[in-house]
Amino acid sequence: MIARLMLRVLLVTLVLALPVAAQDTPEPNYKSFTKASSQVEEAVAKGEISDARLSDMRAEMVKWRTTFTDAQGTNASQIETLKSQIAALGPAPAEGTPEDPLIANRREDLNAKLSKLQAPGISATEAASRSDAIIRAIDKLIRERQADKLLRLSPSVANPVNWPAGASLLRWMGEWIYDETRWRFTQPVNYETTRDNAPLIIGLILGALLLIARGGAWMARLTRWLLTKTAMRGRNLISGIVSFGQVLLPTAGAVMATTALEKTALFGPILSSLYLLAPGMLFVVLAARWLGTRVFPPQAGEGVITPGAEGRVYALMLGLAFMAYRLIEMWVAPRAEDFLGGAGELGSDRAAAVADKADAALSVLQVPLQVFAALALFRMGQLLRRQGHGAKQAEEADGAFRLGLLRWLGNALLLIALAGPVLGVVGYVSAANALIWPAVQTLGLFALVITLQSFLAELYVTISGPESRRDALLPVLGGFLLSLASMPVLALIWGARVDDLVELWTSFRAGIEVGGVRISPSSFITFTIVFTIGYTLTRIFQGALKASILPRTTIDKGGQNAIVSGLGYVGILLAALIAISTAGIDLSSLAIVAGALSVGIGFGLQTIVQNFVSGIILLVERPISEGDWIEVGGRQGVVKTISVRATIIETFDRTDVIVPNADLISGAVTNWTRGNKTGRLIVPVGVAYGNDTRRIEAMLTEIAQAHPLVMMTPPPFAVFVGFGADSLNFEIRAILSDVNFKLRVHSEMNHQIAERFGREGIEIPFPQRDVWIRNPEMLRPDYVPPAEKMVVGHGTIAAAPPARPETGEGIATLSDNDGAEEGDDR
Repeated sequence: MIARLMLRVLLVTLVLALPVAAQDTPEPNYKSFTKASSQVEEAVAKGEISDARLSDMRAEMVKWRTTFTDAQGTNASQIETLKSQIAALGPAPAEGTPEDPLIANRREDLNAKLSKLQAPGISATEAASRSDAIIRAIDKLIRERQADKLLRLSPSVANPVNWPAGASLLRWMGEWIYDETRWRFTQPVNYETTRDNAPLIIGLILGALLLIARGGAWMARLTRWLLTKTAMRGRNLISGIVSFGQVLLPTAGAVMATTALEKTALFGPILSSLYLLAPGMLFVVLAARWLGTRVFPPQAGEGVITPGAEGRVYALMLGLAFMAYRLIEMWVAPRAEDFLGGAGELGSDRAAAVADKADAALSVLQVPLQVFAALALFRMGQLLRRQGHGAKQAEEADGAFRLGLLRWLGNALLLIALAGPVLGVVGYVSAANALIWPAVQTLGLFALVITLQSFLAELYVTISGPESRRDALLPVLGGFLLSLASMPVLALIWGARVDDLVELWTSFRAGIEVGGVRISPSSFITFTIVFTIGYTLTRIFQGALKASILPRTTIDKGGQNAIVSGLGYVGILLAALIAISTAGIDLSSLAIVAGALSVGIGFGLQTIVQNFVSGIILLVERPISEGDWIEVGGRQGVVKTISVRATIIETFDRTDVIVPNADLISGAVTNWTRGNKTGRLIVPVGVAYGNDTRRIEAMLTEIAQAHPLVMMTPPPFAVFVGFGADSLNFEIRAILSDVNFKLRVHSEMNHQIAERFGREGIEIPFPQRDVWIRNPEMLRPDYVPPAEKMVVGHGTIAAAPPARPETGEGIATLSDNDGAEEGDDR
């Protein structure tokens, strides 16, 4: 209770203190800013300042810009009040038009106060613009220097003349370390320090040896043991996390060894700085091996890519190469000129010669590492391409995107592995470094992200149960967020500065301006939250109406649905308007843009707008309602849903037909159940000629009156409609109390008519046809056609009788179905 009370008091204090703090915001010191900005502009114009000093100046300008940006909202509430007061006075009169002196004096007084209140904000805006321009100038200068450094041509390692420089650097480096260490060993005070710390040193050394030698093996054995526990829930997740101990334990051993060497005081600053880097170097190598094991597992089903020791070997090679590169960059390169030129002061000529020699030596040391790393990248790229080719046969598979990404990454690695060493051998060592080592780090980041995604999927399965899928929505979203979170790291890997990312984030927070309206993330989040709350309240209100209030009224179901749908549209519209107002989005500036777009949108969305308006008309006029049996466009069915754009009709075949609302408004629609369910049934009946028509009419009327669904008001009746080709035609005409049973009533009446006619001996005719065959003698087998005469010249020649055509060629064989004809057995 006491803790809760204290927490409440603290919250109240903070709430009360916030307005006071906002009111006590000091006014920016414009004099100091003017002096500082002038100095920075002058230094940037000269371009002779160091990169470190440029970064300090940029940080100072960023602070000033933040201060002025916060000051732009000074007196905002008072300014809005004054604007409202001025607007209340009405528009200013045209020039030369007199105005009441009291109103004119009041307008002048308010305008003077408004100008005075706006002055600090205007000054802050101007200063913020100046500081922003200075920041952009500094960023431009830094990028130009980075580009010059990247394209600098160093001594080529292909030239044997530069090889002695590398050997000289290694020799002098060894001599420096030897001389420094020998001197440290000759000092008695160092032995005393070592003797005093001997127990701690021995313990640290033993612990370091144990962890480095056996720590990784212990964790690997524990990981394999966990994987054998098939009944353990989450064993894959636990074993994966435990396996990271293969990296942590040896690294901890390296830290212990470094601490022990530092406690001895027997090693100088050069060697001390080297073994201080050892834990980080060991961590890089072991992490590369661990990631390679996670991505290229020893057994199928444990990793992301097909098992294979080849991938693990290439990952270890890349880790070793990157460790050696970082060692040269962080330990050798800063001391190269000292190793080659000595520690004393050098003349300008001598210093330039030493710098050139150091540059050649570093090129000789770095290019072989580039070639080694490029070889591993090339082989890794080939391996990833082989894995990625599976995407061609798995276009519909869940892992198609990942396999395609692997193929793309493999192609990129192949290009970098080919271009990087060529640039390094030619002499563009910095450009080669900017290609190869970021590619190595990108590969490591890619492996880390997919490993964390795998852990996240295993965590989801562990929490949700074994029946859950690893590719469910939540783990996929988590993996997507991990990928997004890795984007800034990827940008830093490829040369982006932290200042660049901060600047990008600042611009993102400031938002973008569209048609005079600035949309920022804060306004967007505010809009989303307010609209979501309004939308939720609307749905809750709709549900309460539909379930609790409207069923207790006398409104029919169609009217209830129309009321619920109409309130839903109104609620969504109000939620959108309130959200826009709360977010501070002024849509008046977008009026012209919206007017211009509305013309084009009107033509493009004409059909959609027409259907929308038709849907509103359907909900208001309610010519049809949900549950009505209608016929439209030759289709019959029951109205299932009436939405804004279309109406869904469920046919009697249990299929859904989507009908645009415009067709229901502009076309002919038959509503069988509108208002009531009564409807007329017509049953046609035919009897043979010779029957008593009065008797037939009476029978049909009795059958209609006997059915329970036939209404007696108006009474059913039978009519003699006419003489048909084969029958005397009658019709039963009756009004049903529920037209939904029309088909069943029709069927039942047909059954009763057949039974009654059968008892009364009344014949129901059916069509009969008599077939007359012309020239039947031609069908006899011995038929010979008469001879035809043909005139040739001045004489006549009797033509030979034509051959009788075979069956199927010219004359069809008729059958009397006695099975005696040829072909009857087919």
